[in-house]
Amino acid sequence: MNAMTRDLTASVRAEAVRLGRWPAFWIVLGTWILLNLTFAYLFNYLAYTSGENGAMSDGLPRDVLLGQLMPAAVPEVFTQGMSMFGGALVLILGALAVGSGYGWGTWKTVFTQGPSRPAAVAGLLLTLLGVVIALVLVAFAVDIGIATVIAAGESQPITMPSLEDSLVGIITGTAILGMWTLAGALIGAIARGPALAVGLGLVWVLVVENLLRGVAGIFGPIEAVTNLLPGTAAGSLAGAMRTVEGPANPGVLDILTRGESFALLAVYVTAFAGGTIWLMTRRDLT
Repeated sequence: MNAMTRDLTASVRAEAVRLGRWPAFWIVLGTWILLNLTFAYLFNYLAYTSGENGAMSDGLPRDVLLGQLMPAAVPEVFTQGMSMFGGALVLILGALAVGSGYGWGTWKTVFTQGPSRPAAVAGLLLTLLGVVIALVLVAFAVDIGIATVIAAGESQPITMPSLEDSLVGIITGTAILGMWTLAGALIGAIARGPALAVGLGLVWVLVVENLLRGVAGIFGPIEAVTNLLPGTAAGSLAGAMRTVEGPANPGVLDILTRGESFALLAVYVTAFAGGTIWLMTRRDLT
């Protein structure tokens, strides 16, 4: 094992310990699981049991609504909130993980006493990606459990999603949340602090991209740019999982194909990770 590999391994272990002992880390992850259950299952189940087909259920017929609450629909359902709300939360996580090191002065300590800068930063990014994978798997397992309970309670056959659908859903969720996490890390490095980074990231995810897509509907040439935005790629990938007609969740789009979305997300993941490592390696911390 060469020195770079040892440094990278040590950095991953250290960052895993640091994040695991950080209350904000668990708050962000727990918030996403709670929001996922609330919007994907609680509201729809209440709409189903009350016989309402209004705004809370997006106007879906009760049989379709029930189908969305079953285990077989989990790969589709649990990805629908990731492009915007889930993305915003993990962006906060990435921004906090990188930006807090400037405010607390820990990056100075790591860079002067620990491994090389590239290894230290890459270790953090790899740890964050590992967290994203774990979060997606936990969300998938929790949703399967909740959907199974609902199916049993409604005397419906308990049919699990196919292995192919499950893998596609998990990979889709990992790609979406991974991209937004690395976007937050880059913003944290640019802003050199958590507060500004979180604010800038949320404004971009929740406001700027939606405004640009709205303007593109009026000025056609802007559409060529909006079709290449990170939110467009994430939203289109989530949209590719949809099987029902009707209004989509905020941020879910049908602009790009699944293949185009994956390719564009791969470009952004590479650019965000490479940009974070380059910036933190080259720039003075003072």
